[in-house]
Amino acid sequence: MQLATYRTNVTAAARLGAVVGDFIIDIEQLGAHAGVTLPSDMLEFIDIGPHAVERVAKLLEQHGGNGPLDCAIPLVNVKLLAPIPRPRKNIFGVGLNYVEHVDESSRTLDTSKDLPKQPVIFSKPPTSVIGTGDAIEHNAAITQQLDWEGELAVVIGRRAKNVSVQDALGHVFGYTVINDISARDNRRAGQWIFSKGQDTYAPLGPVLVTADEIGDPHDLELGLRVNGVEKQRSNTRHLLFDIPALIADISSAITLEPGDIIATGTPAGVGAGRSPQEWLWPGDVVEAWVEKIGTLRNPVVAVGNEPRKTQSQRAGDN
Repeated sequence: MQLATYRTNVTAAARLGAVVGDFIIDIEQLGAHAGVTLPSDMLEFIDIGPHAVERVAKLLEQHGGNGPLDCAIPLVNVKLLAPIPRPRKNIFGVGLNYVEHVDESSRTLDTSKDLPKQPVIFSKPPTSVIGTGDAIEHNAAITQQLDWEGELAVVIGRRAKNVSVQDALGHVFGYTVINDISARDNRRAGQWIFSKGQDTYAPLGPVLVTADEIGDPHDLELGLRVNGVEKQRSNTRHLLFDIPALIADISSAITLEPGDIIATGTPAGVGAGRSPQEWLWPGDVVEAWVEKIGTLRNPVVAVGNEPRKTQSQRAGDN
C-alpha cells in the first residue's frame, strides 16, 4: 500500500491518505464511511501496526480497490507533504554504505579508503525534513558545496531494542525515498550533523510504501538526477551493511520506535566525488528515485539575494 500525507490547500490540516492510481483516498474518511475509527495522522497509523494496513486494504477491496467516491481526491488537487512531516526524533543516517562511495569519498573527502567494519551512524534533526516539491535552501553565506545523496529510507513499525539480524525486518513498517543533502564545507572535525542537519536537508517522499508491497528491499534500483541528468544509479543489493544489520546495530544501543527513520546510505556519484566536482545551486532541480516507491523532486532556491549561477560560472567554480 502507498501511503501519503497531504493537504488540500495551504491552510488545510495535514491528512493521511492511501494513493490508488491517480487518486488519494482519505483514510479517516474511509473508516468513517464504514463505521470504523482510523487516524488522520501517519505516525498514529504506524503506531497501530500491520492491523491498520490490513483494515484499510479490506475497506478498499469492498469498493473495488478504489474506495468510496466521497473519500477520493484527484492527486493533482492535493499537495503531498513528507510522509512523516515531523519525525519524533532525529533521522538515523548511515555513511559510507556502498563500496564505490567509500572509494570516491576517500579521494575527495577526509574519510578512510578502508571499508567500515561497523555502520557509520550520524543524524539529521526533524527540522531538516521537507516533502516532494518543497525547496532545498542554498545559503551562500554558509555553503558553496551543496551536495546530493539519493537513498532508500526505512521506516520502523515496531519498537526495536537489541533486535537480532534474523528478526530485524519484522520491525519494518515500510520504505520511502530520502535525499541526504549535505554541505560538504560544513563538516566539523569529523562531525557531520551541521553539514547534514540544516533546515531542508532531508527531502522525504513522495510516499511511504508498506513493507508487504516492497517485498525484498535488497533488490531495488535507485538513482538521482540533477536537471534531468543522471548522477547516481545503483541497486540496494550493493549495500555494505544491509537493512537487518543496520537495525540490529542501531538497536543494540538506541531504542528504535515506531515511525523512526533510517536513511540507508548513498551509492557513488555524489557531487563531491565527481571530476571536476559538482554542486547544487539555486535554480537546480534534483530528483531522487527508488524502484517501487517513486520520485522525490525538489528545486534548489537561494536564501536571501544570492543570484542564480550560469553554467559557465559553475564551471569556473570547479
